[in-house]
Amino acid sequence: MKADRSKLVRGAMVAAAVLTMAGCASTPIPNEKIAVAKASVQRAEQSGAPEYAPVELAAARDKLTRAEKAASDRESQPATMLAEQANVDAQLAEATAMQQRSHKAAAEFDSSMQALRQESMRSSQPAQ
Repeated sequence: MKADRSKLVRGAMVAAAVLTMAGCASTPIPNEKIAVAKASVQRAEQSGAPEYAPVELAAARDKLTRAEKAASDRESQPATMLAEQANVDAQLAEATAMQQRSHKAAAEFDSSMQALRQESMRSSQPAQ
């Protein structure tokens, strides 16, 4: 009887250990998602987001910081969610910056073309 009880206790301890390990495995700390978000923020910074999309970039940085804090506090679910949101915000900042830069380049091109047209019109008029 004592041997049965000892086996039962050992079995319960093994089961508890397995459940604990399974619980940890099901909610891993989202280091990979945080790394992806960091890379997205860096790309956004290099694309001109500080100048052209400062609000979106600030949101991405804030959420990345909060994700890192949640991860260090072992709060996996909030860290994952914040890292994913930071990644999306950084991508939006990058896309916005690229769009704004393209718009600015197109406006400069149009202005240059207009100046060339005006110069061409002056050059083609007969001298008086």
